[in-house]
Amino acid sequence: MQEYQISLTAIMSAYLRAYHSRHDNPKIFDDFLAHRIIPEERQALIEQGLANSLKLSDPERAAVCPDQATALAWVLRAMTGPPNILSRSRYTEDSLEEAIRQGVEQYVILGAGLDTFAFRRPDLVKQLRVYELDHPATQTFKRHRLAELKWKITPNLNYVPIDFTQGNLTAALTQSSYAPQAKSFFSWLGVTMYLTRDEVYTTLRAIANIAPAGSTVIFDYLDTDAYDPGKAASRVQGMLKLAQHAGEPMKTGFEPSTLAADIARLGLRIQDNLSPADIEERYFQGRVDGYYACEHVHFARAVIK
Repeated sequence: MQEYQISLTAIMSAYLRAYHSRHDNPKIFDDFLAHRIIPEERQALIEQGLANSLKLSDPERAAVCPDQATALAWVLRAMTGPPNILSRSRYTEDSLEEAIRQGVEQYVILGAGLDTFAFRRPDLVKQLRVYELDHPATQTFKRHRLAELKWKITPNLNYVPIDFTQGNLTAALTQSSYAPQAKSFFSWLGVTMYLTRDEVYTTLRAIANIAPAGSTVIFDYLDTDAYDPGKAASRVQGMLKLAQHAGEPMKTGFEPSTLAADIARLGLRIQDNLSPADIEERYFQGRVDGYYACEHVHFARAVIK
């Protein structure tokens, strides 16, 4: 990410959650506050850009769309982003609720972006200390926007700035009010594919070292086939090209069959390793709106040993 610019992925993730909340039924994940946290002028630019992209990717389809709203809906149905973002968010917050019942006291959101959990789920926030970690530029944008909206930041919500490609997770958390002896739940969504393998392992090892046994980390990842043009689904190939063009290239994939052994060496034990087929069955079964699980995307839940 370029210095002093909010991450494009952070803005787009929030927009896709907002669109689903306002336009789709049934809801996979209802982020009913997402549309407010994105400035209206940015939303308008995103919608115009997405709708216009159809003219380039599918001129015939664009020609029969009567208006921008129809073109926008068509584009979003063809993208990998919406189903991936919605299902991973649902999986994470469902898992968090379960973890709270089992005694988790802290929720650490790595790469929080424009996440609205702290304002959308007061029923859960009151049971937790919440830590949002992200690039300083993204956090500056977010906090400025929260001030514009006059949303009250509760005392148990903490912002911890960090550049994951350069910073030290352990140092960042140690310098905050994070309590290393308290059972914790780490959410790390939409990040691993943008880092090198060593950077991913460094972060997972840091989580295992700073949180007590029984703490949980959830992350999503691309499998290695996503980077093989001969094996990758066409829309995933398109996703990789878009990320490259946006200046935020995706770099890393993992082999699902060896992931458990890979992270066991870091002090973590796999509880879940959901495949695209698993995600499809859990969150998209019976939908008729064109949403389906993203090929090559997996969800992992690991517990600190």
